[in-house]
Amino acid sequence: MKRIRVMAVDDSALMRNMLSAIINQQPDMEMVATAPDPLVARELIKKLNPDVLTLDIDMPRMDGLEFLSRLMRLRPMPVVMISSMTTQGSHTTLRALEQGAVDFIAKPDAHTNSDWQEWGERVVEKIRSSAKARVGQGHTSPQQRQPIFDARVGHESLIAIGSSTGGTEALRRVLVQMPVNCPGIVIAQHMPAGFTRSFAQRLDSLCAINVREAQDGERVQMGTALIAPGDLHMEIVRQGKGYAVRLSNALEVNRHRPSVDVLFHSVALHAGRHASAAILTGMGHDGARGMLALYNACAYTLAQSEATCVVFGMPREAIARGGVKAVVDLDDISQHLLDSFSHNKQRNRTSAGRSGDNSHDG
Repeated sequence: MKRIRVMAVDDSALMRNMLSAIINQQPDMEMVATAPDPLVARELIKKLNPDVLTLDIDMPRMDGLEFLSRLMRLRPMPVVMISSMTTQGSHTTLRALEQGAVDFIAKPDAHTNSDWQEWGERVVEKIRSSAKARVGQGHTSPQQRQPIFDARVGHESLIAIGSSTGGTEALRRVLVQMPVNCPGIVIAQHMPAGFTRSFAQRLDSLCAINVREAQDGERVQMGTALIAPGDLHMEIVRQGKGYAVRLSNALEVNRHRPSVDVLFHSVALHAGRHASAAILTGMGHDGARGMLALYNACAYTLAQSEATCVVFGMPREAIARGGVKAVVDLDDISQHLLDSFSHNKQRNRTSAGRSGDNSHDG
């Protein structure tokens, strides 16, 4: 079995030793080197050619963001950022994802009762998924195109999107093409607490529509995208002729909170044929069952194509379960979602035989 060759760049000797111990305990991984700063790392990368790099942000001699930018220009490779749980740390991490980092994980807080074993498992999971990533996918500017949307949608029309690894950039490329008269959008992106607010603010500054972190009880509105807060599940519930979001800290589903399955099952139950949904890049199977429930409820369902995914895991699982109506390249997803509402009358004539399994089985 070929092992994943990992290299850690961090100015903390404690963190380097901890990462080495975590990686070397895995049968499919080995820590080939560690470096205290990017200048040392640069020479080691040339010599050892690791498969995955873990990279701190705040370091002497050169910060992680500048090093990442140079690395992606000269020697692109999968990078997992190690970030602090601060407002500044979240902004910097999002910039790193825009520059080509595959994923990130927040550093555990030494002053709280952090579950170090669980943190180590998350690190390993992210390195495994990053080793399979297509570096560079989702990090180019989308084609500039004028969205075409002339359908008359009511308050019942709804768009739901789920994503994970690589999803921050995929969501950017989908949402920047959405016009201000688009149906309300609800999003579950796998992201920890402390990062989703900065992520929503970043997207809001780039998009014509409003983008914000969802608040419990908030109404879903046309021309607005609501992102599930990190570490909270988000569901939709009926409110008059439209919908409101409900947040909870219920148990993780598929090891995630927020979970795409939780969101999608609620959309299938309360919106059904009035909804369109997309499952984007990500590792694992979260969202696959919810996508099938949406399909059976006569919603329009699509998955991001393998060629444009950073990691094809979540779309592949949704396709395999039979819940996907169309497979679409990333830059075409916005238009497909919008077009689906123009054909809503055809959905209404769909056989009732697809109105089955809406159960929330996670």
